[in-house]
Amino acid sequence: MDAQKRFVLVDANVLPEVFAKVLEAKLLADTGEEKTVLSAVKRVGISRSAFYKYRDSVFPFTHIQGVLTLLAVVVDMRGILSEILQKLSDAACSVLTINQGIPINGIANITITLSTDAMNVPLDRLIGNLTRIGGVRSVKILAKQ
Repeated sequence: MDAQKRFVLVDANVLPEVFAKVLEAKLLADTGEEKTVLSAVKRVGISRSAFYKYRDSVFPFTHIQGVLTLLAVVVDMRGILSEILQKLSDAACSVLTINQGIPINGIANITITLSTDAMNVPLDRLIGNLTRIGGVRSVKILAKQ
């Protein structure tokens, strides 16, 4: 086997429990809910050595980084694009392109392509944060590379 990384998509339910616990510890440490790796691994019930053994090899599917294109359907109201861009900035996404259509019957489509290389939240949480903005009707993933 060559030294290059190979990725596979596997249902987490068939993996050993340690992988899920490593993911949980990483999330606790990344979000600041636990201040240290030691406190995070103690909380989830694994050793530090298990954490460090797998931390760079196990990550949630939503954290695969690259380019993401979203379609937001929004009500035509002042400031909504600004709020969307603020949420994307808060998630450390870098906007590559924005295309906002002309509103028809008070509804506009916004297509945003992002670099997610530095994204600091899971994709499902980002989508949730965007859909909670007042006036946002829906947010869908158009493409992910």
